[in-house]
Amino acid sequence: YEVSRSLAACQGTILLVDAAQGIQAQTVANFYLAFGEGLDVIPILNKVDLPTAEPERAAQQIESAFEIDSSNILQISAKSGLGVDQVLPAIIKKTAPPQGSADKPFKALLFDTWYDTYVGVVCLMAIKDGSIKRGDRIVSSHSGTRYEVAEVGIMYPEQTPTTQLQVGQVGYIVCNMKSIAEAHVGDTFFREKCPVEALPGFVPAKSMVFAGVFPIDAGEFDSLNESIQKLTLNDSSVSVHKETSAALGQGWRLGFLGTLHMDVFRQRLEEEYDANVLITSPTVPYQIKYTNGVTKFIRTPADFPDAATMQDFVESTMEPYVSATLIFPEKYLGNMLELCTTHRGEIQNHTFIDETRVMLKCQLPMAEIVTDFFDKLKSKSQGFASFDYEESGYQSSDLVKME
Repeated sequence: YEVSRSLAACQGTILLVDAAQGIQAQTVANFYLAFGEGLDVIPILNKVDLPTAEPERAAQQIESAFEIDSSNILQISAKSGLGVDQVLPAIIKKTAPPQGSADKPFKALLFDTWYDTYVGVVCLMAIKDGSIKRGDRIVSSHSGTRYEVAEVGIMYPEQTPTTQLQVGQVGYIVCNMKSIAEAHVGDTFFREKCPVEALPGFVPAKSMVFAGVFPIDAGEFDSLNESIQKLTLNDSSVSVHKETSAALGQGWRLGFLGTLHMDVFRQRLEEEYDANVLITSPTVPYQIKYTNGVTKFIRTPADFPDAATMQDFVESTMEPYVSATLIFPEKYLGNMLELCTTHRGEIQNHTFIDETRVMLKCQLPMAEIVTDFFDKLKSKSQGFASFDYEESGYQSSDLVKME
């Protein structure tokens, strides 16, 4: 999600591959995100001066996996400076200029936000047409809310005010937004009384992993509530709902994009706000389709229908699946196939990206990867396997509630 919204504001991207390690699962996922956006991809091999570097093998992997001519791959070392002087000219030469017109009405894509204590929400936008300056009034296509622009500028690398932002530029806009909930990433903004067709945007973040968060000491409930509110000011992808447990008392059910997102959020609570929290085992949302046509999302075991209701009124039960990509040395192929099948995975295909490395693609239930799947992956591959996944929708599944 973080990568996709950054790519939405770009015309080109650098595909950076470690010459010693070769392509990883995340490399594959991010390449296809950029390819789907129609961006110019500039392949670069880094760390070519390491004793363990195999630039020819890594270049062959890139050519095999992405159909990129290996003769176009730059070889550099960021540490020693070898070949670095070729990077910027390559970006200028190979990246297409922004498509837009300074004469058309102002149109901008909102792709990132953060909260500033003094000025409120700061919006990072890519200007697609026209220009914007302080004092202009702009409108959100999503909500129809009007705002007056108080400041515009560019990241250089910190916030640097400018007189205006023009077509093709990426910059920040301060427009007196009070809550980050008002800023919808992927929204189109236009000048008041000059409406434009909204940009396609991209798929908004959906919470796919849910966990209960409770204070260890009930007296810390209010301070923990304040800490969660402050953290979610800068992370609108976290969903927050209050929850009461008979055993743990008052707390919250938080929704995250994945298990890594959940771990980072927990660590920030503990380190930045000195909070002592208890987090329950992560769960995923299930779908229950009733015989009357109603579909209901189930986020906690307590909401799951009882046996009588399941028998008489439920037509089907569904759970979320992911499309997973694994890359690993050939000798671990048997272990990886076994790992996926024992976690209810459906193998789609596996291909050799060079003489020694395999790329395996499969469908896995989301519930199978939110606990110990990654640990088992590293254990069975002695740390050599890499793993990445993306949502692939809901599929019918035989689900029951364990009492």
